[in-house]
Amino acid sequence: MSSFATADSATRISQGDAITAEDIQNTGAVATGDAATYAMMLGDDALILAQRLGWWISRAPEMEEDIALGNIALDLVGHARFLYSYAGTAWDKTEDDLAYFRDEEEFRSSRLVEQENGDFGHTIARQLLFANYQLLLYRALCASTDETLAAIAAKAVKEVEYHVDHAIQWTLRLGLGTEESNRRMAEGLANMWPYLGEIFEDLPVHERLAATGAGVLPSGLRAGFDERITHILQESGLEIPTAPQARSGQRTGCFSEYRGFILAEMQSLARRHPGATW
Repeated sequence: MSSFATADSATRISQGDAITAEDIQNTGAVATGDAATYAMMLGDDALILAQRLGWWISRAPEMEEDIALGNIALDLVGHARFLYSYAGTAWDKTEDDLAYFRDEEEFRSSRLVEQENGDFGHTIARQLLFANYQLLLYRALCASTDETLAAIAAKAVKEVEYHVDHAIQWTLRLGLGTEESNRRMAEGLANMWPYLGEIFEDLPVHERLAATGAGVLPSGLRAGFDERITHILQESGLEIPTAPQARSGQRTGCFSEYRGFILAEMQSLARRHPGATW
């Protein structure tokens, strides 16, 4: 690796310029164990949700939505690449190693992003909840004392702002549309709501990173999230669901009935032909 490439990548990251996964690798920065675990969890959320959204291509209710959901999925894959590239520096792993060659129990994705697409109202409900959480998270991470995490967040937050707007516009459209569209959106929210609490749990890794300013306590995002969601749902003629919270998996790799099926589809080609390029 050229020292000029290393210096240039470090400069781009420190200045908050547009970065690539290769820039992260080229800086020579090595994540701490906690930072790597944290980055991997965030990357898992992004990758699994991207896989879910990719299913809608050719199935969305409008041709424009094929493109919109596909673009959101691609944004999330990009976020996962950045986060996996950084996490891999701690364990001498590549982004592909972390995406394709970990088993189901090794993933740390939240169950919210793993939930089935259902009908379009269910998918938009999941998008509304997760994108608003992710927006608050990345905004907070822009101030991380971990330079690489801060740079990843600064790039990702610009794309997540679009994801939030897309979800809000569809929530308004479905909530204020017909009686049937309102019912389906409300049902989608009720089905996704039980898995919301898990993404706001403070785990030991969060507490250690927050103590150094490198990470964000998820619980600290909840008040802002609730305020945003309450306003959006009121404007959309919808109510906050009263469904109880599901048992948390605490991102241990347990309690997910869907993850194995998602990964089987996503990983099959890479595992059948390891090292293949095209």
